[in-house]
Amino acid sequence: MNIGITCYPTYGGSGVVATELGKSLAERGHHVHFITYALPMRLTGAGHEDAPYLDNIFYHEVEMSTYPLFEFPLYSMALTSAMVEVARFEKLDLIHAHYAIPHATAAVLAKQILQRDIKIVTTLHGTDITLVGLEPSFEPLMKFSIESSDAVTAVSKFLRDETIDNYGVEKEIDVIPNFIDTDTFRPIDSKNLKRLLAPNGEKLLVHTSNFREVKRVTDAIRALKIILDRGVRAKLLLIGDGPDRGECQALARELGIWQQTRFLGKQSELASLLSASDVFLIPSGNESFGLSALEAMACGIPVLSSDVGGLPELNLDGETGFVVPVGDVEALAERTMELLLDRDLYAHMAAAAYRRATEDFDKERIVPRYEALYERVLHPQPAMSYELVTPA
Repeated sequence: MNIGITCYPTYGGSGVVATELGKSLAERGHHVHFITYALPMRLTGAGHEDAPYLDNIFYHEVEMSTYPLFEFPLYSMALTSAMVEVARFEKLDLIHAHYAIPHATAAVLAKQILQRDIKIVTTLHGTDITLVGLEPSFEPLMKFSIESSDAVTAVSKFLRDETIDNYGVEKEIDVIPNFIDTDTFRPIDSKNLKRLLAPNGEKLLVHTSNFREVKRVTDAIRALKIILDRGVRAKLLLIGDGPDRGECQALARELGIWQQTRFLGKQSELASLLSASDVFLIPSGNESFGLSALEAMACGIPVLSSDVGGLPELNLDGETGFVVPVGDVEALAERTMELLLDRDLYAHMAAAAYRRATEDFDKERIVPRYEALYERVLHPQPAMSYELVTPA
């Protein structure tokens, strides 16, 4: 298959999953064309160690032109034109748009311009449904983009139900969860790194995100303060960057726990940092899936998550970690201490988290579901017809 993929080429989960999907599809022999405004973060070094670059992965940059008449960049229009050009000259079979607005919208318009039956698959990741699409001005466009797609997927049952409830769409939405490459995210011997980060034997808590308000990173910092005040030696590793990082740094100083809080910025080698940690914290105010939590689970790290969105579908309360009410910092701290101080409980949850990640969410289990969806869209089976036979 010739497959076009459009996504946000950033640090967020949707871009990571879209890129990893494209790489896996290329490994399976498909030709994959990324159509984005920048090289996706995880596209570099695509392939295996012995063959780091695959000759069936292509990158097409969406070029933006500036003109004084246009006050705002016309990204959606530029994306549509790029999709038309790539589809026309590379003979794409389908375009897989990650995010309804603007990516699926641009794909629908590109299909109309091409005037041929190129298929559109749209994957909903969360923010497009739970935030952007709920803007009244976007609601008709959101519904149109979803219903005009040939197939639609959501990364969790929660997101599928939210889409149906919010927009009243009658389109069938398949739930295909996010996935990980367990060759990359796996337990790694990180004893030396742990000694460097926690030289006095502190427990290491870790959080990874893009530091937006919805991630509630300050809840993790406040929970650390409670844990330290209760006499548990611990440090908090904060990985990533974003608009709320300055506020988080100020809070750590204000609470007097700056020395126990490490802001590590964006990191490419996450598996070693996760493997060196003891507990993963994800106290988000909304989360359609929680890819960062899945990556931690694959490294054998139990998860403390809030009870919103798709997180309870991934992190099984009392099994792979604990689920606490969103915003309840006291509960977050107490459950974390319970896990850290009970060795048997910790060992059970760490093993359960690893099993769930590797058995249910490995790419070898999930990517074939996308392939099957593409085949179904490209080669639909004719509806069965039944001839009414009148008895003689």
